[in-house]
Amino acid sequence: MKRARYALAALAATLLLLTGCTIDGTPVATGQGDTGGDSKVDTDRYDNLLLECNILSDSTIAKVVGGAVAQGTFVGAICRWIVTGATTTSVTFTWYESGSLNSEKQIAKKFGYTTENIKIASQTGFTQRDPKDSAKCGVTARAPSRGVFTWWTEPRGATPADPCAAPTKLMELVLSGGQ
Repeated sequence: MKRARYALAALAATLLLLTGCTIDGTPVATGQGDTGGDSKVDTDRYDNLLLECNILSDSTIAKVVGGAVAQGTFVGAICRWIVTGATTTSVTFTWYESGSLNSEKQIAKKFGYTTENIKIASQTGFTQRDPKDSAKCGVTARAPSRGVFTWWTEPRGATPADPCAAPTKLMELVLSGGQ
């Protein structure tokens, strides 16, 4: 009796898979679809969409973090690097073009992070620290054009004397044009 139930359940599952789903419309090759119409995304507002991941060189990031080599691991809405050397450090950079300092600070506080207001290259900003992980630090500041920049560093070893020194220096470099 038990085998009959399993067989019946397997048959029902197979039938469901075979019947599949139907979608109305005509298939179109990738890149050949309608790109006009009532799209709600204003791509002109995001003119430098991938440029932010190249805002500082890998060698500059490695030097500031105290490593030998920075290897980019993701390019997109969030830029990430792994910096290797005496300590391995994860580095993250984000640019939220429609973000605000108030919104980012509220989010940090919801995560339970402590924040401290700072000025970096004459821009208003703040640090954010996770009380459960004293080694990592994030620094957020107003982007010169619009939105907010954030740098995070997270060493995977010893806690630096000042965990916010590296993300603060990275932010200084970005806000001063990479100099």
